Amino acid sequence: MVAFSQGVKTMRIIILGPPGAGKGTEANLLTKAFGIPHISTGDIFRNLFKGDSEIGKRAKEYINRGELVPDGITNELVAKRLDEDDVKNGFLFDGYPRTKAQAEALDQILLAKNIKLNAIINLKASDETIITRLAGRRVCPICGAIYHIKTKRSKQSNICDNDGATLVQRLDDHEDTIKKRLTVYHTQTEPVLRYYEHSGLLVHIDGSGDFQKTHLDVMKVLGDQIDKN
Repeated sequence: MVAFSQGVKTMRIIILGPPGAGKGTEANLLTKAFGIPHISTGDIFRNLFKGDSEIGKRAKEYINRGELVPDGITNELVAKRLDEDDVKNGFLFDGYPRTKAQAEALDQILLAKNIKLNAIINLKASDETIITRLAGRRVCPICGAIYHIKTKRSKQSNICDNDGATLVQRLDDHEDTIKKRLTVYHTQTEPVLRYYEHSGLLVHIDGSGDFQKTHLDVMKVLGDQIDKN
C-alpha cells in the first residue's frame, strides 16, 4: 500500500466513470482509507427528505414526478453539504458533477469556499466489459450477497450459498437497461472529462480488472498527485 506523508491532512477527491466501472467499490475503499465522507447527490436528497427544509421539498417534487432535479437545486444542495463539519478533513464526490454545467458550478462553489481538490479519478472500462460485468450479476434477495454467472458463481447454480434463496437479476442489470445507462453516460458525463482534461487533476485508471489492482493504482496516483501539488 502507498504510504502518505504525515503532512497530508485532507483528501478531496472526485471519482468519475461509467456505470459498472467500480466507482462504488473504490469510493468505499477510499473513504475508509482516509476517513472522509462519501458524498453522492442521492444521499444528499435522501437525507433532506427526512427533514422539512424548503430546498428539500423542492427537490422531492421533481423526484416524485420522475424528473431530474434541476442543476440549480442540486448545486445549491452540494454547496450546503460542503458547509457541514464532517467534510473539513476531506470528502469524496461520487456521481457529481454529472454534467459540464455542474462541473462549472462546482468550480465556483469550491473557489468561493477556498477548497482545493487533490485529484479527479476517472475509472475506465469499455462498454463491452461493463455489459458483461453487470448483465452477469446476480443478487440474493434475502441477504444481498452478489454473485456473477462467470466470475463468481454460487456453489449450486442460481442458489445463494448463505441462505438457499433463488438468486435474481436486478432490473437495472438487464442488458437493454445497461445500454441505455451507457448512452446517458456518453452523452452527459463524458463532456465532464473533457472539461477537467486541462485541470492537472484528472487521472485515468483502468477499472476493467480486479478491484484490488484498481485500488492500488488509485492510491499510487493519489500519492503522485499530492507530491506534484
